[in-house]
Amino acid sequence: MFIARRVALLLVAALYCNPITSAQQAQSASQQPTDNIYLDVVVASKSGSPVADLAQQDFTLLDNGVPRSMTSFRALGRGAAPVEVIIIVDAVNAKPETVAYERTQVVKVLRAKGGALPHPTTFAVSTEVATEIHSEFTTDGNALAAAFDDETVRLRTLSQGHPQSDCTGNGECPDGAFEIANERRQLSLKALQTVAAYETARPGRKLVLWISPGWPLLSQAGAWSRFTALQRQQMFTSIVTLSTQMRQAAITLYSIDPLATRGVDVRDFSYQAYLKGIRTVKDVRPGSLGLQVFAVHSGGLALGTGNDLAELLQKCLADTEAYYEISFAPPAASQADEYHHLEIRLAKPGLKARTRENYYAQLSTATNNSSFNSASQAQIGENER
Repeated sequence: MFIARRVALLLVAALYCNPITSAQQAQSASQQPTDNIYLDVVVASKSGSPVADLAQQDFTLLDNGVPRSMTSFRALGRGAAPVEVIIIVDAVNAKPETVAYERTQVVKVLRAKGGALPHPTTFAVSTEVATEIHSEFTTDGNALAAAFDDETVRLRTLSQGHPQSDCTGNGECPDGAFEIANERRQLSLKALQTVAAYETARPGRKLVLWISPGWPLLSQAGAWSRFTALQRQQMFTSIVTLSTQMRQAAITLYSIDPLATRGVDVRDFSYQAYLKGIRTVKDVRPGSLGLQVFAVHSGGLALGTGNDLAELLQKCLADTEAYYEISFAPPAASQADEYHHLEIRLAKPGLKARTRENYYAQLSTATNNSSFNSASQAQIGENER
């Protein structure tokens, strides 16, 4: 078995029953509705090149379709603001030979241009055992490549031939394969939570480049019926929590499929069916927690085609060459975990903006206490009957 079932269940509990189990708890005191939300916006031309030198009046910000006034606007790039990069090697969802290929391609990027990295960079390795983040951020690509080599050599003793059943498509998914795929998915979500929690305490914008075919979407027919009502609620809570953690940590996530550059003919774009924002528990499906889905919603990219992995990594880094930081004051929430869709419209034709696509607003402390007291009084009245 890929991992002992009881260990997997403990990991599931760690994800769902973590002290940060709701977005309301995940929000810090500084993230009340009166505080600003900050967005990193990348604008590209039809050719895909980043566009600089736009002004505030070129942007219109819509929150649930309603225009919002910007409280700040900055045109950034080329070292104008702090940016950090984490490269994640996913050994949970990739076979050992794929990880070996990833290793050579990551080293190629780190050693390019004499090892001079444009931003402080580090790496992390996610395995069945743990997600370990190299603690030193550096612009010395040669030194980081050496440390990365040492770590990935150790992977040869881990993740050897674990099952890769994804339970995708419309076919049947046997119970054993379903359990393995679900365990891998939970490990992957826990890894994302680990990275988000680590980055929350660090300042500036972060690019998280996640090299992985993606974790199981469990999208085959009948998969949803295997989850209880409680598990569905837990999935919604995980979406809200992880989305909020990444926003507070200023993380833009990128999903980079290493198989896309190795001549593999079959591409899995089934995640595109789950890109619609999740407003309530009723909207959730297992695929809503896919790596590619989190990446797109964060304002990043889900890359599935390219000449080589190094090229795709460089494409992600190009998002820091020119971008814009916008902030706005969100409206007060009328309920907990209130979904808001974000959209940037540009005055100049032929340009496309990419940024975080949504956020979840929370009740203020005063409103939350009032709601709690009202509920308590109602329960007292019910008990007296």
